[in-house]
Amino acid sequence: MTARIIGGHPPDAGGLAMAVRRGAAAGMEAIQIFTAPPVYYNEKVGAKPERIAALREALVAAAIEPRNVLVHAAYVLNTASEDPAKAERARRGLAQELKRSTAYGVGGCCFHPGSAGQGDPGSAFDQVGDAIAYALEQVPGTDSRTRVLIENTAGAGRTVGRSPGEVARMLSRVPASLRARTGYGLDTCHLYASGYDIRSSPAAMRAVLDEFEQVLGERAAFFHLNDSRYPLGSNKDRHAWIGEGVLGVEPFRWLLADDRTAGVPLILETPQEGSEVRGDDPSPDPADVRMVQLLRSLL
Repeated sequence: MTARIIGGHPPDAGGLAMAVRRGAAAGMEAIQIFTAPPVYYNEKVGAKPERIAALREALVAAAIEPRNVLVHAAYVLNTASEDPAKAERARRGLAQELKRSTAYGVGGCCFHPGSAGQGDPGSAFDQVGDAIAYALEQVPGTDSRTRVLIENTAGAGRTVGRSPGEVARMLSRVPASLRARTGYGLDTCHLYASGYDIRSSPAAMRAVLDEFEQVLGERAAFFHLNDSRYPLGSNKDRHAWIGEGVLGVEPFRWLLADDRTAGVPLILETPQEGSEVRGDDPSPDPADVRMVQLLRSLL
């Protein structure tokens, strides 16, 4: 079996380098990080040279390849918003996120497309795609190997990006010359919450991956491995520890056995046990250790 690159999103108290150290101590080979507080647009926030150097040094020490580092963009970025001011801030925030991610030299930057609100969904799809294209245009391809990646959504309210058709509509707005620098990723909790029954059988799991690959013409660039606290079609984005939610362990065994999970970051976003983490403490979160070990036991 080709290597499965298992990782997570460790606490970053004390800086991104400390997040890498905690991840490595938990046995992670891939890392997800925030480059700025995720509750703000951060459309004017840059990447400080000392933070870039510290992250790169930590990755070398941890033997984690930069291509297996994923940045998660701010949660507040709603590139699908019907409000022109919010949509514009989100568009500029996504572009700035790509600039920071490029400066750090990571493999990808993922984001939630957002909600159309009371607006037209078709226009929202196009708006998201145009925001991706704008971000890519702000960072020349010669300067960046970092991809902008759409994350599928759980389908709450009028959020967009729950189906392969919706994601494909967004990506179709990206000019062909920029298309290789974008793509998509799949979150298991979001799939189940949005109505994809990846729990019933290995064949059902394969069928979902087949559908996304066939409609989009490419495989997922990353996976978020999360159990779900709520049932099929709930549209609720609530993550649980693997084996302690309604999905259970077996769907993750089936997923890891599929060759489409080979060679891409497989990122845990499951809850952590530690409530407060000292900035100088490189100890891994016990739940992260447990989840990484569980996934490896399924290989």
